Amino acid sequence: MTLSFQKLYFEHIYPGLGLDLEREIKEDVFKIAENPEIWSLRDDGTRRFSTKRFPYQIVYSIHEDFIWIIAIAHHKRFPEYWKERL
Repeated sequence: MTLSFQKLYFEHIYPGLGLDLEREIKEDVFKIAENPEIWSLRDDGTRRFSTKRFPYQIVYSIHEDFIWIIAIAHHKRFPEYWKERL
């Protein structure tokens, strides 16, 4: 599922909640960009940052000149669907 879909889903549940999700994800991506090596490196070469308010984690990897956001994954739904992207 895409972030756009999730935003619409949360907006349907409660007006404004979808915008809150989008805002939190953007803020978290900036946190990752500021200090990407804070979060533990996993065996598959990824790192994961969990959002505070929503059940999502930002899965990313660090490369020489960029940070690759691999997925914004739900904690329980299809937890490793993004592995094929590696």
